[in-house]
Amino acid sequence: MPPHPKKKRSYGKKGRRWSHSQLDPVAISTCAQCHSPKPPHQVCPTCGYYGGREVISMTPEEPGQES
Repeated sequence: MPPHPKKKRSYGKKGRRWSHSQLDPVAISTCAQCHSPKPPHQVCPTCGYYGGREVISMTPEEPGQES
């Protein structure tokens, strides 16, 4: 049989042990192109720009036209 703890770990000890594991707030930055909120280091979901250049074309394609 494996060894077991000799005493129960109290609620205070458990709270101090888990005190560093809280969730951090999500970081939000603004897009330099359209000034909408977006996650940092990701392509803007509104305009499709990243780092001052268009990465994803956000213009709607016309139906019947395939690329």
